[in-house]
Amino acid sequence: MPTYFDTLQRNFKDVSVDANQDIDTTEFLEAAEGVVKMFDLLESTAFGVVQNDMTGNIVKIRTRQLENPDAGKTLQVIVLGEATGSKKTATQALLWLTRGLHFTAVAMRRNLDNKEEELSSSFNKAYTETLSKYHSMLVRPVFKLAMKACPWRKAFYEKLGDDLATVDEQLDAWLTALEKIVKIIQDFLESGNYAKGL
Repeated sequence: MPTYFDTLQRNFKDVSVDANQDIDTTEFLEAAEGVVKMFDLLESTAFGVVQNDMTGNIVKIRTRQLENPDAGKTLQVIVLGEATGSKKTATQALLWLTRGLHFTAVAMRRNLDNKEEELSSSFNKAYTETLSKYHSMLVRPVFKLAMKACPWRKAFYEKLGDDLATVDEQLDAWLTALEKIVKIIQDFLESGNYAKGL
């Protein structure tokens, strides 16, 4: 039986990163769409806010890329193209998408490394560590509700695949690649202060 990772259109470990650390836009967005689908496995409408936010940001980046494919080949080129203008729609979308991916990576890494920890605890701790500081008092309760609505760890991992040893191995490889890409984007945005005021 195929695992969740076998069904992905694009795995983060298959996203092209060149020698300059530039990330292929199309491949990155395809891999990010896989994260949105992973939240389906959590089977909670409370995660709809997370999915909608990520999907909206993916659409904004893809729209900018399609407006000028040559200037949208990599994420970095898109951000640099917006750096001198007043409209930074794709840059803001990349910033928030990266924050969402970072949150997901921290939660899943915690859960993979702590076999006794339930998903709700892993996601709650990850939220406090990553997204909470960017959210207003109105948004935080919505996310806290989503964390409480996580399924049991065992049920979630069974949805990832029948062979848990294979799932653990594939999840670790997927997470390692996701963590690397998130770090590259964070470092890039910080290096040029591209996310200032967003």
